[in-house]
Amino acid sequence: MAPPNQLCLLLVIFLSIFSLSCLPTSTIIPKANVSLPIHSSQLVKTLCNGKAIQNHRFCLKALFTPEVIAAVDTTQLGTLIMKLGATNAKATLNVYNEIIKKLGSPQALKALNCCIEAYKYAILSFEMVSLELVAEPQTANYDVAVIGPEIANCEKELMNAKVQAPRLIVGNRFMKYYVSMGYEITSTLELENPNEY
Repeated sequence: MAPPNQLCLLLVIFLSIFSLSCLPTSTIIPKANVSLPIHSSQLVKTLCNGKAIQNHRFCLKALFTPEVIAAVDTTQLGTLIMKLGATNAKATLNVYNEIIKKLGSPQALKALNCCIEAYKYAILSFEMVSLELVAEPQTANYDVAVIGPEIANCEKELMNAKVQAPRLIVGNRFMKYYVSMGYEITSTLELENPNEY
């Protein structure tokens, strides 16, 4: 029989693996904190220290990808953030679609349907903002900002319906972080292009 310390270690490892496996596999999980090259590092640090950013640490970790490392300007960084936001929204939408099949109360179904619509809207908005970044940063800023109230309404509906699903809570939290990153980058682009308005 294994000593108690080894059993505790095995239990911790098992629980860690189990908790990670409960997250949607395609959700963007920030990678370990690794230093970025100087050119993209400064862009990312400046963005992640912005006023609109809700979680600075998440921002830095989420933006450590090969594509971001290759970003040479704010517009490229903005496009990548929108892609990450859309990817995260799609992954969370999949979780909502999975959970709606399992819940049967009318109030829970109403809340989940509200959230499904909010995430469909978020996906379309992130994709649309990617196209607006260069020509219309002011419109892009508005379009990314209005995702936030949609997600807040989704959370309110879930609370009212007493839907308890940790994966949805995590997905909603991540979505708010991506919205704040999108808002910060579009605000930055507006300031970089003041003569266009």
